[in-house]
Amino acid sequence: MNRLQQAFVWLKRIGHCRGFGIQSPTDYRFVRYVINEHWPYYAYEELGPDDCWLRRKLGLLYFRLANELQPHTVIDKLGFREYLQAGCRKAQIVDRADVVDMAIVPVKTDFRLLFGKCNDRSVVVIQDIYRAPKYWHSIECDPRVTVTYDLYYCGIVFFDPKRVKQNYIINF
Repeated sequence: MNRLQQAFVWLKRIGHCRGFGIQSPTDYRFVRYVINEHWPYYAYEELGPDDCWLRRKLGLLYFRLANELQPHTVIDKLGFREYLQAGCRKAQIVDRADVVDMAIVPVKTDFRLLFGKCNDRSVVVIQDIYRAPKYWHSIECDPRVTVTYDLYYCGIVFFDPKRVKQNYIINF
């Protein structure tokens, strides 16, 4: 993605910056202090100094997610092990698991199988959601999914049945 396209995406989503319009305190906190956190964390300097800007940006997001959620197992299909392990040292990074605590997968994944292993504390991150927008929208409409965050470069999916179904667009 070139700088002009990146600027276009950012400007198109300018009204969705920093949690504006989010009424839920939990969701607002998640957007402000996990997704769009701008203060440096303890491991930022060590992580991915040679990665391209998008891989590093996503890696730091996944680091903050792992740091916030402290999952026991993480399914990593995209090779972000270094970032995830720095965010949660006790997490086991695996290719498959019986129960999903956190998963980072590409958009063309069999979600029926993956979502069947999710519980109310599971979080699934789907990368490159705008390469298959119809696929992403079918995930948003899935009855097991409660809260989704559309970050353009990836989507974050929660499954907590106590929450009200909500789809957020975030300028990331």
